[in-house]
Amino acid sequence: MTDTPVSEMSFEQAMRELEAVVGQLESGDVELEKSIQLYERGAALKKRCEEKLKEAEEKVAAITFDETGAPKGTTPVDTQ
Repeated sequence: MTDTPVSEMSFEQAMRELEAVVGQLESGDVELEKSIQLYERGAALKKRCEEKLKEAEEKVAAITFDETGAPKGTTPVDTQ
C-alpha cells in the first residue's frame, strides 16, 4: 500500500494498488485486523476507479462530430 490518498490517485495508480490489495487478501496470510484495513482500502480504491471511469465516459460522450464524422470538439455534459 502507498501513502498516497486515494482521492489523489489516477485510475492507473488506483487499479495497481487495488490489484495488490486483492492479492494480499487472497493469499490468506494476513491477520484479521490487517485484512479489515486492506478491505476498507480496497473498497475506496474500487470507488475511485469507478469515478475515474465515469469521468472518462462522460468526456467521450461529450465529443461532437462534424458532417464528415471527424471530431470537432466537445459539448458540455450535464453530470447531475
